[in-house]
Amino acid sequence: MTNSNIDIDKAGWSFDNTYAKLPNDLLVKQAPIPVKSPEIIILNKNLSKDLNLDFTNIKKENLSQLFSGNLLPRGSEAIAQAYAGHQFGHFTMLGDGRAVLMGEHVSKNGDRYDIQFKGSGKTPFSRSGDGRAALGPMLREYIISEAMHELGVSTTRSLAVVKTGENVIRETHLPGAVLTRIAASHIRVGTFQYIAATQKEENLKILFNYVINRHYPNIKNSNNQALDLLKTIMNVQINLVIDWMRIGFIHGVMNTDNVSICGETIDYGPCAFMDTYNPETVFSSIDQQGRYAFSNQPKIIKWNLARFAECIITLIDDNKDKAIEVATEAINSFEKIYEEKWLNMMRDKLGLFGEDNNDQILIMELLTWMHKNKADYTNTFCFLMNEQFSDNEIYNDKNFLIWKEKWKSRLKINNNSQEKYTKLMHSVNPLIIPRNHKVEEALTAANRGDLEVMNKLLTVLKRPYENQNKIIDFQSPAPSSDKAYQTFCGT
Repeated sequence: MTNSNIDIDKAGWSFDNTYAKLPNDLLVKQAPIPVKSPEIIILNKNLSKDLNLDFTNIKKENLSQLFSGNLLPRGSEAIAQAYAGHQFGHFTMLGDGRAVLMGEHVSKNGDRYDIQFKGSGKTPFSRSGDGRAALGPMLREYIISEAMHELGVSTTRSLAVVKTGENVIRETHLPGAVLTRIAASHIRVGTFQYIAATQKEENLKILFNYVINRHYPNIKNSNNQALDLLKTIMNVQINLVIDWMRIGFIHGVMNTDNVSICGETIDYGPCAFMDTYNPETVFSSIDQQGRYAFSNQPKIIKWNLARFAECIITLIDDNKDKAIEVATEAINSFEKIYEEKWLNMMRDKLGLFGEDNNDQILIMELLTWMHKNKADYTNTFCFLMNEQFSDNEIYNDKNFLIWKEKWKSRLKINNNSQEKYTKLMHSVNPLIIPRNHKVEEALTAANRGDLEVMNKLLTVLKRPYENQNKIIDFQSPAPSSDKAYQTFCGT
């Protein structure tokens, strides 16, 4: 063992690699492909503490070797995972084509985390891809995933980004990078689809039991584990999408391979945040039909859950017709559950306690006005909390003032006080989101070697619900432009 290996082991790794012990149909043993001259760009110290990992006494060059995948700590067991996916509705057999799972680290309090390298080189699942990633998209994932965490949204997280010292070829030559991603696990709806497509029932049962043991042990004693797993996963996915709708987040590529079984937001490719409220907002360059538009996200998650139900139909009941009937009934309960949770979320955004028969009308009138008048989604709720950052004549509009009086009347119900409703509103309405133009500024500077812009953005994003000093520049929408903002998947 070299001195460098000994050095990286000082961090306090505690590996217990359970997924690597599953059948070979689910994975391939695969080490990261070495890179030329890695250089660590950013290391998430707060996340390191959460993981009970201490990198403070490890040399910078060894951190670069570690987080590029050139050196692996003792106890790691690198694999690439197999999965499938409905990509824009079309079924494809996939797998980790540019990612390698280093291992499962267990923290001192018993929490288990996947440690995954993204951009770590070719695997047997790469098909025609190069297995690499560019610096910009990896830093985008770092920025957005950490912002989502601070916004209180369930998400994978980012531990480090390393430049590889090599270029990747996309439309042009770009600096290469490797992201270290942390997740409760990387098991997806697409993982079940992959195994279902192989028609190996024994492997399906193994994966099914593994997911219950790892993520949902509370349903171990259920009379119908498969049905309860479907309902449980549907519930966590509804909660996740509700949070996306609350903050104006658009995932951009909600394929079944990007739906995590444990309910974390995964894959920050063409994602973005909505400025001007428009339910049909799409930013992804590859989403030509608006399949994954802002308002379509609930429908798509239901569609993806139906695909999951299809995979476990044989585990729900031996009688196929009965299994289909109860699974369909569960999936069809989606709208009612979602609508109730969405309505309660919007009540919170408006500081409304209790229920009133006209709440939905009041909410829809505001959203309709915002859409018609091209109001900023985040800042409209900030305005209602008296967090006004700049003069905006839009809120002097006659129709808005009429609506505001209705809202104030509704606020008086249930002994509501200004202190009480303002506190509720402040708990769910961010003052700061990762504005798309600010993210692009940070990435452009980082590609030039200037990390100061990104670090400032990350600092501001750490406290999204607080009124910080001198941050008006981060609260303003992008300047008007004739050119529509687009995001790209980065592969």
